[in-house]
Amino acid sequence: MDRRTFLRGATALGALGATAPLLGCYGGGSEAPPALSVEDLPELKGDLTVYLGRGEGGLYTKVVEAIRDRNPDLNLELRRGPSSSLANTLVAEAERGGARADLFWAVDTSSLGQVIDRGLASPIPAELRNRLKTPFRFERMAPISGRVRTLAYNTERLKPEDLPDSIMALPESGLEVGWAPAYGAFQSFVTAMRLLEGEEATLDWLEAMKPNAKEYAGELGAVLATSQGEVDLSLANHYYTLRLKAGKPDAKVDLAFTRKDAGSLVNTSGVAVLKPGETAHNFIRYLLSREVQGYLAREAYEIPLVPEVPTPEALPAMDEIQAPRVDLTRLGDLQPTLDLMRRAGVL
Repeated sequence: MDRRTFLRGATALGALGATAPLLGCYGGGSEAPPALSVEDLPELKGDLTVYLGRGEGGLYTKVVEAIRDRNPDLNLELRRGPSSSLANTLVAEAERGGARADLFWAVDTSSLGQVIDRGLASPIPAELRNRLKTPFRFERMAPISGRVRTLAYNTERLKPEDLPDSIMALPESGLEVGWAPAYGAFQSFVTAMRLLEGEEATLDWLEAMKPNAKEYAGELGAVLATSQGEVDLSLANHYYTLRLKAGKPDAKVDLAFTRKDAGSLVNTSGVAVLKPGETAHNFIRYLLSREVQGYLAREAYEIPLVPEVPTPEALPAMDEIQAPRVDLTRLGDLQPTLDLMRRAGVL
């Protein structure tokens, strides 16, 4: 993130008199209040240790650095690594006497679910939780930005009407599919399918998909391969296609969505609080500010989860995406998913 842009934007909003109540006005309602500006937030002071899941090309790190620059009295220690590794580290630290981090910002909810399942996460205050849009309020996790599963299809080989509107019907289509089974986002998608459809149906789906599936190391590679016609479509989070088309508008790939199943799962990055306190909670308020949410939407093409911040262009509004209702914290129950994938021979 351009830290100066972040600071200039916040200053400009302050000069325009942007104000909003900080606490206590919307605690019990179902409608989230307007997103706050960083100008409305208190200065952060004291010590804060954040474990940050690595990803999104370092954009999350730039957000943290911008917050630190804006708050010179904040002594912020940052530890970066893959989200799954940091979750394991926190569990090991807790077993040795106590996790070192105050906050854990993970790129996926499955890693947060591991920490929550071990009883390491503290409740998110109701006022803070209610600043999020209704589907994204959880007792022990604060979602920060969203991503939706998609069918990224080659526009020269397929038309939208050629695609099934059910992920469970995809094997019957006979289409050649690119996927990345070792990728965390894919495993969260399979976990959601297991929760929604059951283990046997998920195993049957994996086995039926395997003959027409081509494996890639990551989902960006799968989307690139789709645009080049190596496969008909790929299973991937939405932002890979949007980023590709932003740099190459004539890329032969577009997005489609299944309906109310794991194929249109909306997953999130999010934060768990391990050591509650005013500084930790206010740090989350910065992450949910208009400036940070807008930045993640513009630069990472992620979905804002607070009101009045536009979704990325070329992505349907959230109420037009027929996502399934899944308790995202249950995506941390990963081992049964890995067992199924190994039984199906896709991992």
